Amino acid sequence: MANEALQAALTERYDAVSTSLRARVISFVLAAFDSLGNYRDADADAFVEHVLPTVLAAQAQMGQLTDAYLSAMIGDMLGTTQAAAGVRLAEALRGVEPAEVYRRPFVTAYTALSQGKSYAEALGEARTRLLSITETDMQLARTHAARQSMERGGAQFFRRRLTGTKNCALCTLASTQRYRVENLMPIHPGCDCKVEPLVGNKDPGQIIDEATLKAAHAAVAKGVGQSDASGRAPDYRDVIITRQHGEYGPLLAVRRHEFTGPDDVPSP
Repeated sequence: MANEALQAALTERYDAVSTSLRARVISFVLAAFDSLGNYRDADADAFVEHVLPTVLAAQAQMGQLTDAYLSAMIGDMLGTTQAAAGVRLAEALRGVEPAEVYRRPFVTAYTALSQGKSYAEALGEARTRLLSITETDMQLARTHAARQSMERGGAQFFRRRLTGTKNCALCTLASTQRYRVENLMPIHPGCDCKVEPLVGNKDPGQIIDEATLKAAHAAVAKGVGQSDASGRAPDYRDVIITRQHGEYGPLLAVRRHEFTGPDDVPSP
């Protein structure tokens, strides 16, 4: 029989440790960027050489934490002993070399300067991009590790569990749905939701949190003047969707958002 008190304790501990890890690596990366005397190519090289080992180590640690948490949760849910066996995370979770990814903020700065923006504005845009990159990489480590751990543990379905006191509308609506373990949890830049396995191997159905969904409908009705519990007016399936991002994988998005593809890049 599942021990709800144990599961609550596991979740609380995992949330605290993973949130602390995420905050510490973000603080380290941003401090390293802010401490640079200049932001030329040589400085970019030195920055990448300095921060990348710590970032990759933090991703690996996030993977191990996630594996330990989910193994314990699945074991308690199924009444078995699930020892964390470890996960294998590729350094290039995006399919792009990390060194290239962490040079992108500098490219952002150079581009901003070429557009006539001030030095302070250029560095601000670069710093914002660096923050997004680091947050997303930590979340990718979490989702990739979660899929490996749940597949090994025999779970077939999972839910998106909101964390913290503030969550965007995309994540709130997505948290009312069940997902299949073979699919990575869709994320978005800055996302910090976690994966939580669902008990048993019987499909619980698409909607697993009616209360939150009804609250979301009420908020939409208040904001736009209409809502429909069946999701037809407005049809949320036409608004909140999952796109396949070339680097992130499944990306939680709004249908009207478009992404640049190869055909959109002008020929030289």
